[in-house]
Amino acid sequence: MSTPSIEMRKLTKRFGAFTALDHLDMNLEGAKCVGFLGPNGAGKTTTLKMLADMIFPTEGECFINGISAQQSRKRALADAGVLIESPEIYPSLTPRQAFNMVADLRGVPTAERKGRIEEVLTEVKMLEWADERVGRFSKGMKQRINIAAALLHDPGVVILDEPATGLDPRGMAEVRDIVRNLKKRNRLIFMSSHILQEVTDVCDEVALINKGKLLFYDTLPNVLSRFADGHATVDVGLARPLEDAGRVKDVAALPGVATATLLEPNRIRVKFSGGVEAQERLLETLVSWHIGVKSLSEPESALEEIYLQQVARGD
Repeated sequence: MSTPSIEMRKLTKRFGAFTALDHLDMNLEGAKCVGFLGPNGAGKTTTLKMLADMIFPTEGECFINGISAQQSRKRALADAGVLIESPEIYPSLTPRQAFNMVADLRGVPTAERKGRIEEVLTEVKMLEWADERVGRFSKGMKQRINIAAALLHDPGVVILDEPATGLDPRGMAEVRDIVRNLKKRNRLIFMSSHILQEVTDVCDEVALINKGKLLFYDTLPNVLSRFADGHATVDVGLARPLEDAGRVKDVAALPGVATATLLEPNRIRVKFSGGVEAQERLLETLVSWHIGVKSLSEPESALEEIYLQQVARGD
């Protein structure tokens, strides 16, 4: 199976005198989720639309799996599932009926359609609603159906434009769970968002643009380390309250660790240097201590602080 990839070379879009995207260079490769951040009007949706060849760039070119979306649209998009600006499915149709239409457009072989339709509905947890009319669905249910439609031909590249925007907390959580599961199928997910917690929860890498210019693109741990005076911060979640308070001092004494603070009886905040490799060693060490480590995550506020700081510099 080939490695999925997206590449943008000097991608530029002007609308009259307004430059929506300014010589964007990015190369995404491998099965992972890349969060595409930026304030409203930064150029996120414009970028995704050019990837899907919905609009044509003023300059530059973009490639999906090495194939130019501008020079060979059909071949480039053959292995891409795209969901941009949440299109509506006819409310009088059932998901099964709508997906048969999508399968026709996507060229899914007739013999495979029934199995693929059931598979994608299962993937988004909507199989029990396969024969109900879409008009009865909540907004969150409709969005899950939209995502399923983008997955119908089993693409290696998935492009999502703010998939959780406008949903209630339950709907947002359901979409995040779906995106997490997409990564298990050797898929490259490129997802625009302005919900920072969503990016922190599901993305492996993050890119930030503002006023059409790329400010940074890196792994999430490296971004947090890069803009925090050489230090990254993670919260270590424990399955049970920490019985030995001295363990916090032991954490602080580990190589590369600057500080360790017990925030709650079952949560330790650790500030360290060394990037992804140091984070991996930290996790291995903590697990070997058998203190009930159940999670390692970036604090909710860390990415927000970086986002606001970098966007403010460009204003």
